Amino acid sequence: MGSGLPLVRIHANSSHVATLAGWIHAEWGHLHSGRDFAAAVGHFRGDCGLAGVPSVFAAMDGERPVGTASLVVDDMSDRRELTPWLASVYVLPEWRGCGIASRLVRRVEEEALAHGVERFYLYTPDQQALYRRLGWQDVEEREYRGEMVTIMQRDFPAPA
Repeated sequence: MGSGLPLVRIHANSSHVATLAGWIHAEWGHLHSGRDFAAAVGHFRGDCGLAGVPSVFAAMDGERPVGTASLVVDDMSDRRELTPWLASVYVLPEWRGCGIASRLVRRVEEEALAHGVERFYLYTPDQQALYRRLGWQDVEEREYRGEMVTIMQRDFPAPA
């Protein structure tokens, strides 16, 4: 069902920005206390770069987004030495289990690699198994803003 959906780059002026930012805010807004919906939309729009870091991608069912993932400079405020990050991987509940998240992760990895990134990071409270299957490695277990998370990294070999 989801394996053939197109993955598109989301630009800052896209009509989908508020929808996608709304998903991210609903899912992870508790990690950014004090950031209301308007601020979340503004922050998300800032991640909608033209190429490389930052970039946002969405899986599309016709004109409707059903999943998203981002490549961002900074996703953990107290670990700024770690950059860039795979962030905001989200698929609508009715579309989960179709491989969309894996395809979105791979698209972000391709973007990172195409722009010279040799190592990047993510953190997750509960999707470690998915990312391990995709080649990510655990770096650190820690508490972040009241939630236990795993920081993971993905390394790409330098070109020969």
